[in-house]
Amino acid sequence: MERRTTSCLDRTPVSSGGFTIVLTSILLSALFAGLVATGVTVAIEKWGGLIGGLLGTVPSTIVPAGIGLYLAGGEDALMLSMAVVPLGMLLNTLFLGAWLVLPRWLSNTAHPLFLTSTGALALWGVLGATVWLLMNNTVAGTRLTEQELAAAGLVVLILIAVAFNWRPQPTPKGSKSVSKTVLVSRGTMAALAIGIAVWLSGLGFPLLAGLASVFPAIFLTSMVALWLAQGPTVPQGAAGPMMLGGVSVAVYANIAMWSLPAYGMVIGSMVAWFASVLGWSLPAFVVLKRVHARVELTG
Repeated sequence: MERRTTSCLDRTPVSSGGFTIVLTSILLSALFAGLVATGVTVAIEKWGGLIGGLLGTVPSTIVPAGIGLYLAGGEDALMLSMAVVPLGMLLNTLFLGAWLVLPRWLSNTAHPLFLTSTGALALWGVLGATVWLLMNNTVAGTRLTEQELAAAGLVVLILIAVAFNWRPQPTPKGSKSVSKTVLVSRGTMAALAIGIAVWLSGLGFPLLAGLASVFPAIFLTSMVALWLAQGPTVPQGAAGPMMLGGVSVAVYANIAMWSLPAYGMVIGSMVAWFASVLGWSLPAFVVLKRVHARVELTG
């Protein structure tokens, strides 16, 4: 069997499902993403960063996005898009890491929230462009299969997420409620990101779609909304658990590359979701909760 390798410039033609299927996929994926984005910050406010941050990042928007990508571009588009998701989640982990580091450096400036947001987004953009170039011009982009690329990205992601949570920070609950305007804007941004991802796949750019599908719209809007309502402490406390919880999305992508073609969209998505939640999200929550409890006792 011929060994298929990845390239960001690979174009997968749109399947014969037609414009209606693609449009439906975009709308449903975007709507679900918006609802999830709204729920994540509410969970952090209510239960604190540990529960809300970690369990609030179980695979969610990636589920309709994966289905939409599959409908829009077929199995080839799914494989290419899911292969880049672990790398995208790695970018998101470093994006959240910036929210842990930058507020300490910028606390005495006139606009720490604006500078932290733009700095974190700039970091994501630079790293995203780097991933794009590497996948086009290096051995990693021309020699690895989609499965190998996804697995390698997952391993690196786990190492970095664990490192950031080795010495956990306090994860306080919110004391104020987020305004409805902020909730709506958060959901809208996430909906746009996922909708654009499915649209790109429909145009025949599945790897770019995979990167767009993990654009940190939910993370960005959640951190900004929490900062505006609660101050910097609550979002900083949620960043570490969100990093660890976000690994489940990369686990989902690795499994979905096999399960969706094997079992179809519905059963395949369920297999990938339950495997990622039971295999990563819940164990990570239990371990991190024990680590926090030990730190509190020794502190």
